[in-house]
Amino acid sequence: MHLPRFYAIIDQDAGRAHGWTVPALARACLDGGARLLQVRAKTISAPELLDLCEQVAGDAAACGAALIVNDRADVARLVPGAGVHVGQDDLPPALARRVVGPGAIVGFSTHTAGQVDAAIAEPISYLAVGPVFSTSTKETGYDEVGLDLVRYAARAVTAAARDRNAPAVPIVAIGGITLGRARAVVDAGAASVAVISDLLVTGDPAARVAAFLAELRD
Repeated sequence: MHLPRFYAIIDQDAGRAHGWTVPALARACLDGGARLLQVRAKTISAPELLDLCEQVAGDAAACGAALIVNDRADVARLVPGAGVHVGQDDLPPALARRVVGPGAIVGFSTHTAGQVDAAIAEPISYLAVGPVFSTSTKETGYDEVGLDLVRYAARAVTAAARDRNAPAVPIVAIGGITLGRARAVVDAGAASVAVISDLLVTGDPAARVAAFLAELRD
């Protein structure tokens, strides 16, 4: 699949710390040009998460943007057109795929070379690698993996695609990615960069998204 170069992670806790609700932050990112959004809210109930995602979904659809739900395949299934992103401790990708269906986006987090190798065999739409740099926003239990794991993942998916005579699974890099680091991450092999905290550093997420898009333009 083709992924936009920029992936906005709308994290409830990070946004709240800067005075943003999830729907308002999502709208700002869409206004800035983001066309791939993930709603991430680790501490609320499934009904509350569903309500947030439904609020975001209408704005995303109006812009032609894809919406991803963090962790909860059951919630994603209830939001028209939404996909899901799962981690190493969540529902396995094959089961998440059964929940959301064959046409939905399923993303999967990896943090080691072994996890990358295992993920390639899963029915995923993209493979996420991180934390690329140190971050306090997305706790994974893993140290920063650096650009070397991004390069490894890019080589691994390319080799797997060649063996299967199929398109390569795109790599999403996440964790500590700032505007100044974004180009280096793409140059290392990432198809897309996922950003949480750096969306909020200037107080103007729409302008920050636009700056990322300009930086990542081919």
